[in-house]
Amino acid sequence: MAVYSMTGYASVQFAGAAAGEGGPGNARRLGLEIRSVNSRFLDLSLRLSDELRAQEPALRALLTQQLKRGKVELRAFVDSAEFAALAEPTPRLLQRVGTVQDTVRSWLPDAAPLSVAEALRLCANAGAPEQDWSGPTMDLAQRALADMVAAREREGERLVAMLLDRLKQLRALAEQAGPLVPRLVEQQRQRFMERWKEAMQLAEGAAVPEAAQDRALTEATAFAIRIDVAEEVTRLQSHLDEIQRLLKKGGEVGKRLDFLIQELHREANTLGSKSAAMELTRISVDMKVLIEQMREQVQNIE
Repeated sequence: MAVYSMTGYASVQFAGAAAGEGGPGNARRLGLEIRSVNSRFLDLSLRLSDELRAQEPALRALLTQQLKRGKVELRAFVDSAEFAALAEPTPRLLQRVGTVQDTVRSWLPDAAPLSVAEALRLCANAGAPEQDWSGPTMDLAQRALADMVAAREREGERLVAMLLDRLKQLRALAEQAGPLVPRLVEQQRQRFMERWKEAMQLAEGAAVPEAAQDRALTEATAFAIRIDVAEEVTRLQSHLDEIQRLLKKGGEVGKRLDFLIQELHREANTLGSKSAAMELTRISVDMKVLIEQMREQVQNIE
């Protein structure tokens, strides 16, 4: 199953009937656009022209059926092609428009006269036959939705490739961190031994209290426990395995990936807080940079 991004766009158009007194200039065009960006939930926003208001429930049902997350905006409109074709209105239509205007201004003397654009629009609408847009609207919506879903799938493939690359880099860093801890523990044990020998020399043969020896061993053990990041590295690798499994599985994995990214960041922070060497600190910082890059991209996954 594919992984889908929540970012996508599609635009389609349909040319309606052109019959009527106004001639070819009355051809009407139905346009529909769908765009989406990331969101925690499915947030639908529909902007429809007056002729298409009745289609809103069906359009919402179509979007809800196929989309699960994202801020989705659908815009559908019907316009006339008279401004593109500039077809000349018939004298009869112009006479009717003028008569109506005179009647209105006889009752409302302060009403503004019609502009040329307004007169052309009235002529076009007067000559245009009533058209049922329900069928074309739903057909266009299905086409646009299919195009947008395909675009979201292509973007999802790009996101998966990027995330897999970051997973590979994180695994390499985790492998570098693993051997560092035994080495650091051994170095610290050597320091304690050197200090112990110095203490013995300062004692000049006198017996060193057993409590001092126990204290040295206790400090060495506490230090080893304090800097031991084996548990963090193991959990981090487990989270990486789960992320890779989800990316391979596909589907609606965005929320689970977001949670796992938070867990990765927590383990990387703990790794840095336990750091007893610059090399381990560098590994922790590099991990957090990669995890932050992953977080930004996971926000776009459905």
